[in-house]
Amino acid sequence: MSESTVDKQREMILAAEKEGKAATYKTYIKLSGPGWLQSAITLGGGSLAGSLYLGIIGGYELMWLQPLMMIFGIVMLSAIGYVVLSTGERPLAALNKHVNPVLGWGWVIATLMANMVWAMPQFSLGTAALQQNLGLFTFDGGNYVCAILLFIIGAFVVWLYDASARGYKIFDIALKVMVGIVVLSFFLVVFALTFSSEGLPWGKIFAGFIPKPSLIFEPASSLSAFVQASSAPDYWSNVIVSDQRDRLVAAAATAVGINMTFLLPYSLLK
Repeated sequence: MSESTVDKQREMILAAEKEGKAATYKTYIKLSGPGWLQSAITLGGGSLAGSLYLGIIGGYELMWLQPLMMIFGIVMLSAIGYVVLSTGERPLAALNKHVNPVLGWGWVIATLMANMVWAMPQFSLGTAALQQNLGLFTFDGGNYVCAILLFIIGAFVVWLYDASARGYKIFDIALKVMVGIVVLSFFLVVFALTFSSEGLPWGKIFAGFIPKPSLIFEPASSLSAFVQASSAPDYWSNVIVSDQRDRLVAAAATAVGINMTFLLPYSLLK
């Protein structure tokens, strides 16, 4: 980020502060592009699948995991952002110069691998959304058409991001709208379930936000009774704990992935 850009944004914030809190918050939202980009990554299919599996295994007992990982991620990304904005150096060059090239290139390779792991399943998720929710491309070979269409849209969006200032603005607005729709949808679902005939067990939900690290080593309480009643409790306990631990790690990784550590500093510099 150039000095002129920093000075311009600082002037925008100072001018907004003179107009009041509403104008200040509006300016902060306008300048929070990298944050929205991180939100879009966090609110992906990986987080959805991770949350579903956590719910299947532990019910409400594992509600604490992803918020805790997000707090850790905020601390980590804040440190990365502070270093990048203070030095003005590109992260890879700075890491190779001040630490070790092996660590720097290892970070890049790991980020590329993580992007492949998390990005490729999005084609399957997008195909399912088009075919099952919208009823499109359900003919033979429709999967390939969906994948190609999603690839073209994704490539166009990436091109917009890097094409020009206007393209970046379009990308930024579209991203904020999509993230806003996702968050609003979450709130509407919670609202609808709360006032449904069955309602939501808010007591259990709030209790689930209390961290319980022991679940790394023992089955969730919702499964403990079934394990103890089985003919081989030790065996089933080991099987459940192993599967439970895998889901915990996967959910934590989707909350704050290594690809975010690469994306944030470069988006800040842009």
